[in-house]
Amino acid sequence: MSAARDYAKLIDEEVWAFIRKTAESYPEDAVAGSIADQRRVYDTMCAVFHQGRPKGVTVEDRSADGVPVRIYSAGDPSCTVMYFHGGGFVVGGLDSHDDVCAEICAMTGYRVVSVDYRLSPEHHHPAAFDDCWAATRWAAQEYACELVLAGDSAGGNLAAAVAHHARGRLDSILGQVLIYPGLGGDGSAPSFEENAEAPMLTLAEVRFYENIRLAEGQAVPVGDPTYAPLQDSDFSGLPPTVIVTADCDPIRDDGAEYAARLREAGGKVHRINEEGLVHGYLRARTMAERARASFERIEVAIEALGQGIWPYD
Repeated sequence: MSAARDYAKLIDEEVWAFIRKTAESYPEDAVAGSIADQRRVYDTMCAVFHQGRPKGVTVEDRSADGVPVRIYSAGDPSCTVMYFHGGGFVVGGLDSHDDVCAEICAMTGYRVVSVDYRLSPEHHHPAAFDDCWAATRWAAQEYACELVLAGDSAGGNLAAAVAHHARGRLDSILGQVLIYPGLGGDGSAPSFEENAEAPMLTLAEVRFYENIRLAEGQAVPVGDPTYAPLQDSDFSGLPPTVIVTADCDPIRDDGAEYAARLREAGGKVHRINEEGLVHGYLRARTMAERARASFERIEVAIEALGQGIWPYD
């Protein structure tokens, strides 16, 4: 049995300041509220942390075969990044990660396509996946260039799901960057117990977000990587993958298990476990040095994969 962790020692004051600022808009018991309330407080929190868009980034909202997307461009992009936002499949949208996508565009020079997939509980699995896959196919055809898949939390799940499904269907994916992803681990890994009461995301909240993806009476999918990429039986043929996990996060070990499966299948994979960081830390990148440095590593990974470079050997 793993012991609970001492977050007072593991997390520095800058990250604690971020946690406190988050709680001002998004209280710890937010998941106990109605879906409308959850979305309202999440949107309010994201607006508080929004950093604006860097100069030189142009933005256009479009429909990708019926799926709303927001496209960020700067100059003449050589690659397209598909970005799938986090939010437990319940909250978030084009505005919640607007500044993150704009900064990725500015730093890499790549086009970024942010996908506004359908949310639960109004839309059950596989609606979110179907939208992400449709938008990815659309981008590949629309721009006739290679793709990098990226996403955080639930969006990391969706990015990996698209990568698995794309094998034999779409040959333009250069890599994937998964940021504190929830990949459908069975809950037996140490992080689920060690970080069950972690700041920003608890194990009880993880279970809430898992269950809400399914309709009443809908069986939990088995062997369905579009629901949980870790359920796949074949991890070969996947694109080069960078996984960035937060050490103080109950789903940390989903990333570790996924990396191990890719290595066993002979794939290129690099995992970065960020010490002292918590789930959702992308919003802390201007408040905490640890988060800023991690976001820089994420941008470097996206840029390298988009150039077909593997800098981790």
